[in-house]
Amino acid sequence: MNDLGQDLELRLVRYFTVVAAHQHFGRAAADLHVAQPALSRQIQRLEKYLGARLLDRAPKGTRLTPAGQKFLPRAQALLQAARQAEQAVRAQAETERIAIGYVEDLVITAAVRELRRRYPDAEIATRYLSCRDVGALSDKRVDALIARAPLPLAADDVFTTPLYEEPRMLVVPRGHPLADRTSVTAEELAGEEEAPCAFETADWTSYRILGAGVPPIESYEDKLELVASGRAIAVLPVGDRRSSLRPDLVTVPVQGAPPSQVVLVSRKGDSNPMIRNLRQVAKAVLTARAA
Repeated sequence: MNDLGQDLELRLVRYFTVVAAHQHFGRAAADLHVAQPALSRQIQRLEKYLGARLLDRAPKGTRLTPAGQKFLPRAQALLQAARQAEQAVRAQAETERIAIGYVEDLVITAAVRELRRRYPDAEIATRYLSCRDVGALSDKRVDALIARAPLPLAADDVFTTPLYEEPRMLVVPRGHPLADRTSVTAEELAGEEEAPCAFETADWTSYRILGAGVPPIESYEDKLELVASGRAIAVLPVGDRRSSLRPDLVTVPVQGAPPSQVVLVSRKGDSNPMIRNLRQVAKAVLTARAA
């Protein structure tokens, strides 16, 4: 800060470099889209600040003084450094952004809260997805997806991080022959016919509806309604607490069934560093909470 109580203004420095490049106030003023008298006053402000004349004015043009010759390369370097600083900040701001998709009954609040605590300047958004929306990762509506495996996504296109596993439970209506059991085995359910679902393509998917003649059902609420009506039974992860909200349903632990696996999925080759940050936080927070 000089005796005038002011800092050096980059705008004035840029004006000076443009005049030096054109060696003419009129052409520089046209390039800068400012009036020539105003440009001349701004250069005078800069010279007063620096305490030295930078330009010699002449009727046919302008030339650098010795002081101007010394100042020009430093002025150019100063402007370049300012541009690089701006670009670096903008690039960082663009990378500190992530949209996190999550599905079904999963609660990811703890991980999102911790991610925001660690990266307070990042733009972090969440999006609830139904089973019909798993394509949101492929079409880049979300940058990462926390869901239950298996998912109808090509393994070659995604990077999958296991987070934790949950055992299974049977959901039946009150009064069902299995409702009073302390547990059932996977073998006891093996003969049950599974309702088709276009979004679940492998054995022991996360949400299984068992019952003969049951049509394909997409809505989770409709699945529970089907179970409550006695037309089907369901096998769900124990972490799904939504069935407990219905007093007409009973849950029974299932022994010998493969666990339901919760995973974090992202697109292969995505360089967004916030995905790596989310992966670290999710493994630390969600895995610990599930243990």
